Amino acid sequence: MGLLLELGYPTVAELESAAETLTIRRPELCALRRIGVSRAGRPLRLLSVGHARPAVLVVAGAHANEPAGGSTVLALAERIVRERGLRTGVSWHFVLCADPDGASLHTTPAPRTLLDYHLGFFRPAGPEQPEWSPSVLPPDRLPPETHALLGVLDELRPYLQVTLHGTDLGGSWVQLTKDVPGLAEQFAKSAAELGIPVEMGASDAAGWPVSGPGVFVMPGPGSHAVYPSMPDDARHSTWYHAHRYGGLTAVVEVPMWASDVVDDTAPHPAPVAALRYLARRILADAGQVERVLAEALPRLPGPEGPLLRAARWVLALVPGLARDWTDRPPPDLSTAYVGSVDAFGRRLPLRAAAMLRRVLVDADAPGAPLLEELVAEWCESFADRFRARWVPVSDQVEHQVRTVLAAASYARRDAES
Repeated sequence: MGLLLELGYPTVAELESAAETLTIRRPELCALRRIGVSRAGRPLRLLSVGHARPAVLVVAGAHANEPAGGSTVLALAERIVRERGLRTGVSWHFVLCADPDGASLHTTPAPRTLLDYHLGFFRPAGPEQPEWSPSVLPPDRLPPETHALLGVLDELRPYLQVTLHGTDLGGSWVQLTKDVPGLAEQFAKSAAELGIPVEMGASDAAGWPVSGPGVFVMPGPGSHAVYPSMPDDARHSTWYHAHRYGGLTAVVEVPMWASDVVDDTAPHPAPVAALRYLARRILADAGQVERVLAEALPRLPGPEGPLLRAARWVLALVPGLARDWTDRPPPDLSTAYVGSVDAFGRRLPLRAAAMLRRVLVDADAPGAPLLEELVAEWCESFADRFRARWVPVSDQVEHQVRTVLAAASYARRDAES
């Protein structure tokens, strides 16, 4: 595992190989099986450690562009095998990669700059994301990866599901479908020890109840959405499926590049004006990408592939999001929240430009050089604005491991009380 961390993020093949090695070494304790196949026929594999009925399910790779989770599941599995106390009375189950098709298209295993990361960027359109698809598709159109996740949840009935996510630039935070008393303190302690800032005003969790610094509790289905234009509502994702069996889900986010801007809880001097400016900027930036797309589209071969679908999905989100920022009062007046919105507003056009650039390069279509210039310019501006600093992969993984173990311990204690 140490060598993998030194080299960067493991591929799906490396994850599977490491899991197979673990099961060969401890066959009485570990099992590796297929729980489904992707749309392209790639296997989805589950590594299990222990045999107790109370279960924890840990999901990695739900978003192709958030690679730390794969390393984390290996580190967790190896630690649980070594430490008997961690598996006493509980079994652990790890989805090695929930979206292997997406992982095959995100091609920056060990980036050291935002530009490296974005030149190989891929994140599927919302309907193609296994955890998010139930929020945007009817049940009869869900992708097979989603059915595999739901099937494992139905089989294991875990008291805790943890899904491992990440952000390109910012801080760490946790999203909970139910509160886990005690978790926030351990989460904050881990982040402080590793020098990882805590995202105090995450725009993903805008308006949600706060359990502690950087730990947000999702409102239940049917409650008011802060950003009504966003179609992929977390409250309708696979995260709530664990509630059918009395369980809950924790989403653990960790940054690849850290920024101390995101933990500034001081009131922003002019949040409404700032959000109006950010709305104008995201519209202008997305407009530049839209114009390149409009010129290139007639020359692109069909059928439309996943990179182009994803780029167009992202661009379609921008107008509604800009309206949300300008037409609704900010749910949080802190500098951290405005900074989080600033980062989100930079990400969407940047991601669309990065994925469209790959499409145009592959098709030898016009516009790729212009997009490459935009991607480079926006990456540099993003890094400068947020004073980005690389978080070693080992620290990303250690923070997620600690947070998962704390969540499992406190959630079990709460369930048994």
